[in-house]
Amino acid sequence: MSTADTSEKLSRLSSPDLDEVLGLPFRVLDDGFIRVIDYMGTDEAIVQAARVSYGKGTKKVNEDRGLIRYLLRHKHTTPFEMCEIKLHVRVPMDTWRQWIRHRTANVNEYSTRYSVAIDSSQKTSPSEWRKQSSDNKQGSSGFFSPEDGKLLTDQEKEFHNLSQKIYNERIEKGIAREQARKDLPLSTYTEAYWKVDLHNLLHFLALRMDSHAQLEIRQYARTIGEEIVKRWCPIAWEAFQDYVVHSSSLTRMEMEILKEITSGNTESAIQKAIGFGMLNSDRSVKKNREREELEEKLKDLNLNIPW
Repeated sequence: MSTADTSEKLSRLSSPDLDEVLGLPFRVLDDGFIRVIDYMGTDEAIVQAARVSYGKGTKKVNEDRGLIRYLLRHKHTTPFEMCEIKLHVRVPMDTWRQWIRHRTANVNEYSTRYSVAIDSSQKTSPSEWRKQSSDNKQGSSGFFSPEDGKLLTDQEKEFHNLSQKIYNERIEKGIAREQARKDLPLSTYTEAYWKVDLHNLLHFLALRMDSHAQLEIRQYARTIGEEIVKRWCPIAWEAFQDYVVHSSSLTRMEMEILKEITSGNTESAIQKAIGFGMLNSDRSVKKNREREELEEKLKDLNLNIPW
């Protein structure tokens, strides 16, 4: 292993593309935003850490790209932790509840004990009211008509105005802020500083950009990925797209069934599916999430579902 040349002054790694938008808010939802406050490291920092070398210009760009892609492909995640970013976010409280579940970041949130609550709540247009999914208890599926949604939006506006009026009256009467806030709706916006390393940020994005995530947090995640990470570490972002977002993994059971399908052994594939509990013994389809996930992968591969 070569040692670093300590006689040369180090320069700070920077991303010109990210520097252009430093501090500028990217709008999300009706009154939310995300903006970059500060960052440390770039794609070069990932390579630098992986090679444990401070030398610059010792490798070609294509070699750096190949190394970053190798690291992400084989889940060697430590070098990605050398990059950190600090974001200032404004987000509805119900969405923030999901966001804060990711405990791998440093957080400081706006306090309504010390300060008056932000006078803004997320509003829903008549065409944005979603129906409860019939097969997913925590998801939605489809939308109500704008005609039906208009009544819901009108009720929402009335409720927001009333809750804000009551809150303001409590504050004016001198009620403690920590108590005056208790009836504010979850749609009320909050703000926070959120500092996270690139490894944990990519994990956050993998979960929250997924189609199964709630629509509102998905919009925040997409903005972070496409407007910020893509500018900040474009090579890592490209690898993330290739190996995480647009990739698929196979379980042992799925591989066994897939081998039979691609070999033309339809009957054997069905028997394995029965043995793995994906089908009933009479070959009929039952509610089984593993089977449904396998079927999605078969469709992506343009393979026929044998049952």
